[in-house]
Amino acid sequence: MIYNTFMKKVTLYTDGACSGNPGAGGWGAVLLYGEHRAELSGGDAETTNNRMELTAVIEGLKRLKYPCEVEIFSDSAYIVNAFLQGWVVAWEKSGWKKADRKPVLNDDLWRELLALTRTHQVFFHKVKGHADDELNNRCDALARAAVPQA
Repeated sequence: MIYNTFMKKVTLYTDGACSGNPGAGGWGAVLLYGEHRAELSGGDAETTNNRMELTAVIEGLKRLKYPCEVEIFSDSAYIVNAFLQGWVVAWEKSGWKKADRKPVLNDDLWRELLALTRTHQVFFHKVKGHADDELNNRCDALARAAVPQA
């Protein structure tokens, strides 16, 4: 992918939540482009917190209609570290096995997310969860509200 200075700059905040782990879960995302704002959310009756965190980023990126420069803010060390420390590329090279040769959990979602990040110029940022970050708190509220009720 060739990037240029004319790419649209988008901000994506994401969060996932789970009632039990595994259990019912939800995800939330806030997309910002200029003065435009989109809030997204969804849930699953049987999932894990990590799957919901991954789904939030995936669904946010899937909303983009063309390649963009995307600043992603997440409170998930699992996701941010996987990209910033190169884990996800190492997993892909090893056939989706971890360093201990055990299968990578959630490899279906990691594969989808990796493909989406290759469509865009993506920068990951770790934010502190349940702190004073207004947009992270909004994503948390969206995720919790999307958890299916039994």
